[in-house]
Amino acid sequence: MTLTELMIQYPKPSIILIAFLVTLVMTLVTKKFTNQSRMKELKDIQKACQIKLKGNKDNPQEIEKAQKQMMECSMEMMKHSMKPTLITLIPLLLFFMWVRTIFTGVLSGWFWWYFVTAIVSSIVLRKLLKVY
Repeated sequence: MTLTELMIQYPKPSIILIAFLVTLVMTLVTKKFTNQSRMKELKDIQKACQIKLKGNKDNPQEIEKAQKQMMECSMEMMKHSMKPTLITLIPLLLFFMWVRTIFTGVLSGWFWWYFVTAIVSSIVLRKLLKVY
C-alpha cells in the first residue's frame, strides 16, 4: 500500500499527523535560524512594557514611551522571524499543493483539520522546545 493510498484510506489521522510533522519541522527551523536568546530578551522587554502601560494609565508620556519601545521590539522580532519564513515558504507551498490534490475529494474540511491541529501543535511544541 502506498503512502497516498494510506492517506486516502485514513484521511483524518493522516491530516493530523501531517499537520503535526509540518509544525514540528517549522518549529525546528525557527529555533535553528533565530537568535533565541535575543527573542527571549525582546519578549521580556515587551512584558515589562505591558506592565508599565498598566501602571501608568494617568501618564501619557510614559505610555507613549512604552508603546514606542514595544513597537521597536515587535519590528525586531518580525525581522528575526523572516529568515525561517523565507526558508520554509516554497517547500511548504509545494507540499500544500500535493496535499490538496490528495484530500480535496476525500475530506472536504481537510484544511480546517490541518489548521486546528497546526495551531495546537505549534503552541505545545514551542513550549516544549522553548522556541520564542
